[in-house]
Amino acid sequence: MPLVPLITVIAGAATMLLLLAFAFAGPSAAKAQTRRLSSLRERHSGAASDAAMAAQMRRITGKRDSNMDTAMMRFLPRPAVLKKRLAMTGKNWTVGQYGIATFGIILVIATLMMIRGAPIAISVLISVVIGGGLPHFVVGYFIKRRVNKFTSKFPDAIELLVRGLRSGLPISETMGVVGAEVAGPVGEEFRAVSDKMKIGRTMDAALQETADRLGTPEFQFFVISIAIQRETGGNLAETLANLATVLRQRGQMKLKIKAMSSESKASAYIVGSLPFIVFGLIMWISPGYMGNFFVDQRLIVAGIGGFLWMALGGLIMAKMVNFEI
Repeated sequence: MPLVPLITVIAGAATMLLLLAFAFAGPSAAKAQTRRLSSLRERHSGAASDAAMAAQMRRITGKRDSNMDTAMMRFLPRPAVLKKRLAMTGKNWTVGQYGIATFGIILVIATLMMIRGAPIAISVLISVVIGGGLPHFVVGYFIKRRVNKFTSKFPDAIELLVRGLRSGLPISETMGVVGAEVAGPVGEEFRAVSDKMKIGRTMDAALQETADRLGTPEFQFFVISIAIQRETGGNLAETLANLATVLRQRGQMKLKIKAMSSESKASAYIVGSLPFIVFGLIMWISPGYMGNFFVDQRLIVAGIGGFLWMALGGLIMAKMVNFEI
């Protein structure tokens, strides 16, 4: 490879690594918030009124957007939805960090493809698709992994909550016990609910905020059960025990459906990936032969049409093996 393209490739890769390091580095916002809350509790443990302390704590816990977040919200589509998705990951990622990673990937991929001789339009199109899709896929992966962890441990947390209620503890203290005893996302969410109630938020509001952020029907069932019990009365421990049993049976049904549809999903993955694997192998063996797909207008139209047809078939197969419980 000539010296100038090699230097350009190295510079582009280094730029991407620096952008990613800058985007995902920095102090932990959660730890800084915890330190500020602790110092505020110590400072106002004496003469300050409860209302004033609660108001100041609400101002502290409210997350403020940085200048980078505000700038990226102008360019990224649906920033409110993106902000909610980033919060669902359970990590301290911000819209600004997401935007830096997206534009860094787009810049590096477009530069590499133009160095390899690809047309500018194709380079920009592919880089935008990959740069916009890869961070979205990564965020979705972390959301799915966290939701799965939460769903698997949630019935155990409800049973612990039931044992606390049967022992005579109020539900607010029992939620604090669940947050302290249960590890993982379940403990984090219950600790967040308990902290919100300590600074003056009502239980219904704190639970509903958590349900909106998680977006899982299991936790929504839990919130609705507590709300109905507070309105109509009754044995909350028995209601939550029945809910835990239903959630366990729901999880077992999901696993059964996953096992029954695994063969169809594997077939779809294999059939869908074969054209791209063959294209990549031929491109690696004979770049000049497959390079016509990026030059000849007829081949470009045929390639786009084939890609759209395959995407439609993949969407249909995905709908066929996706079951709502």
